Amino acid sequence: MDPAGHKYFTVIDYVIFALLLVASMAIGLYYAFTGGRQSTTREFLFADRSMKCLPLSLSLMATFQSAVAIIGTPAEVYANGTQYWFIGCSYILGLLIPAHIFIPLFYRLHLTSVYQYLELRFCKAVRICGTVTFIFQMVIYMGVGIYTPALALNAVTGFHLWGAVLATGLVCTLYTALGGLKAVVWTDVFQTVVMFTGQLAVIIVGVHQAGGLSDAWAKVRDGGHISGIDLNPDPTVRHTFWTLGVGGVFLMLSLYGVNQAQVQRYLSSRTEKEAVMSCYMVFPCLQVALMLSCLMGLVMYACYGNNSPLKQQYITSKDQMVLYFVMDMLQNFPGLPGLFVACLFSASLSTISSAFNSLATVTMVDLIKPHFSMTEARATLLSKLLALAYGIICLAMAYVVHLMNSSVLQAALSIFGMVGGPLLGLFCLGIFFPCANSIGAVTGLAAGLIMAFWVGIGGFLSRMPSSVQVLALNSTNTIPGAPENITVTAVPAVIDPARPVGLNGLYSLSYMWYSALNSSTVVLIGLIISFMTGPTKGDDVASGTVYPVMQRARSLLHKLVKPSTCCTAPPAHTEMDGHKEMNGNVKEDAGTEEETDTFLPSDPVSPLEQETSV
Repeated sequence: MDPAGHKYFTVIDYVIFALLLVASMAIGLYYAFTGGRQSTTREFLFADRSMKCLPLSLSLMATFQSAVAIIGTPAEVYANGTQYWFIGCSYILGLLIPAHIFIPLFYRLHLTSVYQYLELRFCKAVRICGTVTFIFQMVIYMGVGIYTPALALNAVTGFHLWGAVLATGLVCTLYTALGGLKAVVWTDVFQTVVMFTGQLAVIIVGVHQAGGLSDAWAKVRDGGHISGIDLNPDPTVRHTFWTLGVGGVFLMLSLYGVNQAQVQRYLSSRTEKEAVMSCYMVFPCLQVALMLSCLMGLVMYACYGNNSPLKQQYITSKDQMVLYFVMDMLQNFPGLPGLFVACLFSASLSTISSAFNSLATVTMVDLIKPHFSMTEARATLLSKLLALAYGIICLAMAYVVHLMNSSVLQAALSIFGMVGGPLLGLFCLGIFFPCANSIGAVTGLAAGLIMAFWVGIGGFLSRMPSSVQVLALNSTNTIPGAPENITVTAVPAVIDPARPVGLNGLYSLSYMWYSALNSSTVVLIGLIISFMTGPTKGDDVASGTVYPVMQRARSLLHKLVKPSTCCTAPPAHTEMDGHKEMNGNVKEDAGTEEETDTFLPSDPVSPLEQETSV
């Protein structure tokens, strides 16, 4: 074995990896020179609103799976067992709520950027604040998405680190800037197939190397890596059923409910029904992706047990384990290491291409178009240049991530919890609370971001001495409550058994609760400030911007009690109050379920779109 733990690609591996990049670029070039040739912003940013639900669902799944799922999840399962698998429970509410609340609301308002909603509901200042927050969030996440697979590849194979970063970043930037959203969606579909194929190949070969399915199962079972349901309610425990299944719901809502990268796909659907169906179809896709990632972690444990490559010092971080395992187990199968590396970089490409496209959209629609009048041709060219510019920024952020030292899984999810949580709270404040005003929205968002960075950064700083001490021995996991050694050894890291209290307790909060804490802070502070400064009156809220919670609850209650009553009178009288939405705007007869579903305007174009759409 190479003293540095390096294992090298064969010619076939390089060819397969190169084919991935060539195929992705070819898809971008195809859509750049066919159809409308990406000559309008409608086609470039929204695929001419012609996408079907199947490719959209695969693209929605691929956007935020990326290297986080393929590198971080197997390493997590190898180290700590299958408890993380319970995050799949959060997918149920995390997708049902967007499908029935967020998607219909945004689609019927004819939005181009999801942050247009904030101006419709509040004011332009709130819209700008939301847009800037989103840009900050995605720029940071792009750095994680592009740097992680390059680092793992460099550490295990000796592949040049910045060469891999540049290859990924440039290819992704070019096909996104040339082919627009159509290219992004269809490359996501292609890359999803590559991801699943690569993971499945590794699992099959790994099970064979472990001695077969029965032997592999016996090893992980005897090693205590099959976790039961942990119902510990302590929020400082890193992974329990409650942190994953409940805290994960808020994380999912911030990703699949109000994030521009996902909403933009919903809005590119041909119809609202297809947009909702694409959200439903994401559920099995996510479950398959989670299953494959967790199975990889179990197969790794079946092959290595407690004698991990990290313990042997062949690698320096747990985030390198997956790729080391692939190169180690598949070295006698030419082409398969290249297939898995293609799988890994497919995940990275799908994430950052979506980020480029969504960032170009919000920058154009929210920050430039409202203030500068321009022709359609110039707006389209500028959108392409923005996608190119964000690609360059992504490469710069990769260097910033290079300076960080944290688990990739924790880093990625913490970013979305710390920044995505306040954005989720801002939208929930507007959608569910008609009394909230603009002052409350801005103040609530500021309070949520302060809370996010106070808890997130404070928790990181409070753990620094422990992290430095353990780093000299092995790898470190800076997530609170986690074993500091990645391997399961007889001598665990020294951790104070006393439960943290006061600020230490707040800093020790599981990262899976970040989104829930921060979004709740925004709603609570926003409502308090709104009542202090004068709540918004129902007649002052734009039509269709508030979800009729009470009307829906009344309708549901009516359906539940109807079988037990003998009254057969038509529901028109009992639902008279339902004629008035929560925002105070009188609507037409809403007596039937079909009409109740149309609580938002389905035909007219919003005034905001007329002013700012591109």
